[in-house]
Amino acid sequence: MHDQIPETALEWFRAGRGAALATVVETWGSAPRQAGSQLAISGTGEIMGSVSGGCVEGAVVVEALEAIEAGVPRLLSFGVSDETAFSVGLACGGTIRVLVEPVEPIADLLAGLVAARAAREAVAYSVNLEDWSRALLPAGLDDAADLRLSSDKAGVDGARFIAPHNPPLRMIVVGAVHIAQPLLAMARLAGYDPTLIDPRETFGAQQRFPGEVILDDWPDEALAKLAPDARTAIITLTHDPKLDDPAIQFALRSKCFYLGCLGSKKTHAARVARLQAAGYSEAEITRIHAPVGLAIGAKTPAEIAISVLAQVTAILRGA
Repeated sequence: MHDQIPETALEWFRAGRGAALATVVETWGSAPRQAGSQLAISGTGEIMGSVSGGCVEGAVVVEALEAIEAGVPRLLSFGVSDETAFSVGLACGGTIRVLVEPVEPIADLLAGLVAARAAREAVAYSVNLEDWSRALLPAGLDDAADLRLSSDKAGVDGARFIAPHNPPLRMIVVGAVHIAQPLLAMARLAGYDPTLIDPRETFGAQQRFPGEVILDDWPDEALAKLAPDARTAIITLTHDPKLDDPAIQFALRSKCFYLGCLGSKKTHAARVARLQAAGYSEAEITRIHAPVGLAIGAKTPAEIAISVLAQVTAILRGA
């Protein structure tokens, strides 16, 4: 689930309502939102997003409306001595700096950012906090931006604030079984764009998964269409080698950052033997997390889904 804050700010601006983007550029102490968190503000006072999760937003909105009128960006600081900061949990030594940018001077750059996000292209937004020069930096163009993209963390490097805009996380689940029901819901809450694959009409019925994207192609064919990248997790849940194996074989030679497979140790041993017979190397096979999920003693489908999402998160964040 990709946030739509830059898109919303650009839409408000194009509709003639005026708009500004407020972005957390630095935090210290107990700041409730991380660097890169954004708030869109329209010229009529509408907002989307958050920079602190509380009353700091009120002060930021006032500054944003003034910035829209002036057409000039500004850098704000909130810290322990501010009542507004105290009320949102910054009192334990917390401080945040917030960059407020009216959209009008950056409309073309913002349009490029929105287009890159729509195309699932990794790009970093860079703004010099001293002279206000800005750039969109695709991967491979700037070392500092590449580090920000790889870590998925915004921050200040020298005089520049660099915000990475990576493609949305995706989770592809093979097998419309009971575990998939809570897993898809939890994945969406955690920021993933989930897709379910199951060629079995009875299993992959919309009634069982209302509102979900369900593909009824054979798993390897569906994965080829989805083109999993380094922002994709793949989980197989069917227990049926006829369905799981084609998906696993495709996933092992894709760029997905996580591959987890349901099944006991005995089931996985048989799976490994089949993969070896099919010509997959030991290095490839060791990419599989099986039995899938962290060992938390999970029993119910929801508990198993929690263990799976926890393991996916651990791998994503390098824990």
